[in-house]
This record gives sequence, C-alpha cells and structure tokens, in this order.
Amino acid sequence: MNALPSSTKAPSTDAARTKTVRWVMAIAAAALLFDGYDLVVYGTVVSTLLRDPSQLGSLDAAQAGALGSYALMGVMVGALAAGAVGDFLGRRKLMLINIVWFSVGMAFTAMATAVPVFGLFRFLTGVGVGALVATAGAVVAEFAPAGKRNFYNAIVYSGVPAGGLLASLLAIVLNGITDWRGLFMIGALPLVILFPLALLKLPESPRWLLARGRTEQALSLSAKTGIPLQDGTFYAGPASGRSRFSVQPPAAVRKDGRPLTGFAALASGNYRTPTILLGCMSFCGLLLTYGLNTWLPEIMGQHGYGKTYSLSFLLALNAGAVIGGLLASRSADRFGPKAIVSTTFVIAAASLVLLTLGFPLPVLLIAVAFAGVGSLGTQVLVYGFVSNYYPTPSRTAGVAWCAGFGRLGGIGGPLVGGFLISSQLPSNAAFFVFAGVALAGGLVTLFVRRHEPASENLQHADQVRLPA
Repeated sequence: MNALPSSTKAPSTDAARTKTVRWVMAIAAAALLFDGYDLVVYGTVVSTLLRDPSQLGSLDAAQAGALGSYALMGVMVGALAAGAVGDFLGRRKLMLINIVWFSVGMAFTAMATAVPVFGLFRFLTGVGVGALVATAGAVVAEFAPAGKRNFYNAIVYSGVPAGGLLASLLAIVLNGITDWRGLFMIGALPLVILFPLALLKLPESPRWLLARGRTEQALSLSAKTGIPLQDGTFYAGPASGRSRFSVQPPAAVRKDGRPLTGFAALASGNYRTPTILLGCMSFCGLLLTYGLNTWLPEIMGQHGYGKTYSLSFLLALNAGAVIGGLLASRSADRFGPKAIVSTTFVIAAASLVLLTLGFPLPVLLIAVAFAGVGSLGTQVLVYGFVSNYYPTPSRTAGVAWCAGFGRLGGIGGPLVGGFLISSQLPSNAAFFVFAGVALAGGLVTLFVRRHEPASENLQHADQVRLPA
C-alpha cells in the first residue's frame, strides 16, 4: 500500500495550517479564559451576598458553600455529557453550543433574585463549562503540530487560571463601579464576542470527519486548512494516478472491525486500566487545585499573615500555575508527559512541606508559586497527557472522563481542607495532607503504561482511496 508522500503538500499548506492553528488555539484559550472567570467570580462576590439579604435573600455560610459547589457539580456533569456525545457531534458543534450555553447561564445568574434560582443557574452554567473543558483537549490534540501538542495544550488550558486572575482583578478594579450582577454579566460577553468569531473561524476537525466516515469532507477540509489527516500526511489536492494512504487498525474495535467510540472504547481491554489511572491523576490534580485555592489564605492567616497577604498568595499560586505549566509543557513535548507530570507532582509535595517551616515571606511566595506548578500547572499537563493518549474516535470521551472524575477531587478539595481546619488540628496538617495527595498523584502516574495512540485509528477500512 502506497503512503501519500509529504512532497505532495501544496506550497501554501504550512501557511494555511499555521493560520488555522492560531485561530483554533486562540478561540479555545478564550473560551477557557471565561470558564476560569466563571469558576472564580463567585468567590469574589460571596461576602456581599452573605452581608446583604436584599440581594438573594438570607444566606448563611453553609448555604454559601453549597452554592459554590453547584457550579463544580455542573462541571462534572457537563464533562461527562460531553464525553457521551462529543465523539458523535464533533468538536466544532460542541464548542459552539457550549459557548452559548455558559454565556446564557452567566447572564441568567446575574438576574437571579432568589437563592434557589441562583443555585440552579450556577449548576447549569457549570454544565457548559465542563463540556468546554472536555472538548478543548480534543481540539488541541487534533489541530496542534505533533511535536508541540503539550505546549499548545498548556497555552489553551492556562486560560483557566488566567480567567481566575481576571475575575480577582476585575473585582478589585470595578469595586464601587458595578455590583456582583455586573461581574456576572461580564462572564456573558462570549455570547456577543467569542461566539460570532468561533462561528466564522473555528473549523471542524478533519480527523474527526474521517473517523466518522465522511472522507470527502475530510479531504476537502484538510486541503483548505492545511490540517493533516495523519501526522505528517496532508492531502493537497488531486494527485496523479490513484494515491492511497494507510490507516492502522484502531486500538479498540468492535467485533465487526469498526472502531469503538466514546466511553465504550475507554472500557475496552486496551484502555481500561490506563483510564482508571489517568482519572486518578486528574482527581489528585484537581483536589490540590481547589483545596489550595479555597483554603490557602485561611491557612496562611493562621500562621500570622493578615488579610492583605491573601491576594498575594493566591496570585503567586495561579501565576506559578500559568508560567510553570507553560515551561513544563515544553519539557513534556521533549521527554514525554509521563515523566514531567510525575515530577511536577513531587515538586508540589516538596513545596507544600516547605510552607510548614516558617521561612521569610519572599521564600514562602516562591514555594507557593511552585505549589501552583505542581497543582493546577500539573492538571494542565494531565489534560495534555490524556488528550494525546487516546485515538480520535474516543478522544473527547477520554478527556471528559478525566475532567469529570477529576472534578470529584475538585469538590472534595475544599471539603478536606475545611474538615482539617475545623477539627482543631495544627494548621500545618493541611499542608502535609495535600503533600500526601501530590505524592499519590506522582505514584499513580508512574504506573500508566507507555502508549502511542494508533496512527489516528480513523477508519475501520484497510485503506482510503483518494480521488483521481
């Protein structure tokens, strides 16, 4: 069987691919920026809602904590739902639907006048957020160049902590200018800014089209966008004779030879154990992320640091996640994500232990930044690891599983921290427990077997014949 040589690429193929990738990555990163904004903005307004019953009605701390968890529950549901339907609907359609979904959810949340209604819309908004988080990994894996996928993935998923920073900064800058409803309305801006741009500039994945048997559309879109149907294989137009390219058998197949899709592929023999381990990695990463973001200021306050330092610690944590995640992703592309993810988990454990030793403030801020690298920065790498581990027919399901199961860790992180603090244990105990979670994440990572996804596993046929 003759493989289509790379020399058949049109001169404009590289330029077309570069332009396409830039637009796709920018749209995905912007979507996750607003996702991060949505997940953090509630924390910036909760004190107002607690103080002023005229906003939503009487609200105590327990109810406020429950309201905060509703969005995370929605994220879990949305991620798992995306895994169930994403590999059937396609990347473009799912991205567009959920940009509208979470934008409308934010707008309706801003107009809520009662606690139950506010909680309902927080949950529904979270569903859209979770679906976008799950889809973004598949988009990066199928559009980014093979040697830069972890780096591009880090750029896109760094939108989440960047959105959190944006929410914190806008809450400070707009204090006295707008109320909490205005801050939530800002989260609805993607409906009028990002959605029209995505509608025009976000193409469907040619690899997904080919995986669904829509060969002619896949070939046409590959030629137009410069996105290869396989790594190193482009279709630039009609070739002389009847050219063909090979497609390896899928990693997970039905009895009739067709590739398994969605969650069915994850439960197959080839992927069952790695899927469990990858889910546990995500669980540890998100438990650290939400546990530290929720309780770090309080824990440091018990160490004698006033409220004025709370923002500094949170900024250091999230800045470390963004910068460290980008730098670590470069190494992941070079040495493989498995070694780098296990290393960053260990870095988080070591940094958290250092926080118990009473170093001066500058040293503590550096340690907190490294803890950010090993928590949310590691979670960014986990998403890249997962999205490139699975073949196209089950890629969205794989990312969705890790985002959804991992969200249990996100829900549990604040609960674990709250339990440790309320149990009158020394404040250092929380750092040691979180360090233990980080070590567990690193250990689990070491057991994920090395695997190269099949060469896109896109067709159940032995070959695809290109038009003459």
